[in-house]
Amino acid sequence: MTRSAAYSNILGRLSHQSVVKHFDAYADVPWDHPDYRIDATDARWELDENDVLGGTEWYRTQPREIRSRLGLHGIVTQMKLGVEFEAILSQGLLQFATSLPNGAPEFRYAYHEAIEEGQHSLMFQEFINRSGLEVRGMGGVDAWFSRRVPSIARSFPELFFLFVLGGESPIDYVQREELRKRDALHPLLRRVMQIHVTEEARHLCFAKNYLLENVPKLGRIRRFQLRFRTPIIFAAMAKQMLEPPKALIREYGIPSSVVREAYTENPVHRQRTLDGLASVRKLCFQLGLVQPRWWRMLGILPEGEGDARDAFDDESGVRRLGPPRPTSVPTSSRRLPGVVRACPRSWVQPLSA
Repeated sequence: MTRSAAYSNILGRLSHQSVVKHFDAYADVPWDHPDYRIDATDARWELDENDVLGGTEWYRTQPREIRSRLGLHGIVTQMKLGVEFEAILSQGLLQFATSLPNGAPEFRYAYHEAIEEGQHSLMFQEFINRSGLEVRGMGGVDAWFSRRVPSIARSFPELFFLFVLGGESPIDYVQREELRKRDALHPLLRRVMQIHVTEEARHLCFAKNYLLENVPKLGRIRRFQLRFRTPIIFAAMAKQMLEPPKALIREYGIPSSVVREAYTENPVHRQRTLDGLASVRKLCFQLGLVQPRWWRMLGILPEGEGDARDAFDDESGVRRLGPPRPTSVPTSSRRLPGVVRACPRSWVQPLSA
């Protein structure tokens, strides 16, 4: 496998950052500090009016204790999903690593990332345990499909890393928005989010650069498979990551009319979904994987985006839609302390830890 010098340099810098900037699920989170105690009736768990469910009349008219408990239960449910997603990702990374030849720089970084994902899972599960709430993992078709994803990392790693981006990008977007906009976050949740988004920036960067390096080398059939499968994966993962599962809806008796108001028929939720996928959508335009009608049918492409743009071949030989890349890097993105310069700024924005 031939690698560009820029790509090899990025892998080296990512691996170095994993050594000098990493976290431990127990040493770096003061779980037993009184301020970090989880109380399901704490008002800080309540959904605010800007949340698509929190803004509904049904939610605002619930007793305060129910509002708090439902908010916490939603967080814990997402963390359980996170544990299962990290397990799929880690298994896939190990399968991917076994397919590499000796000396491949991806091997080292894949193991760094798997170790970090293990710490994230420990952190999420500890939060779940301390909440005292019961949550279930995936079942049915989702569980069946998830058991088959890791093997893709060995046979079709480009598809696997698009799956990774489809799951990680929406959650990364939501967590960064929460950290920026909500001053009243519970300190334990804030700490968990800070650790998670700091390390996920590297994971997103690796997946993005791996795809930019390797998708152009694929044959026509594999590129066709990516064009067809990618939007299906993104649409399914965004729904799973950004909407409450049926078990939570049943637990609190959320009426179907409220679910439609908050999610299915809500333009605010649709925009949040589009925003959560914006960075990976841009990547797919670069890679020539976007068929606008297909993406729009699945609800993950804004109206008008991609239609009036001319396709052309850039310097890497990738057929893509969109304006040409600038020939120089903007001054504002040339220096990002502690992160990799080649990654999009929105993915590697440093956060205080």
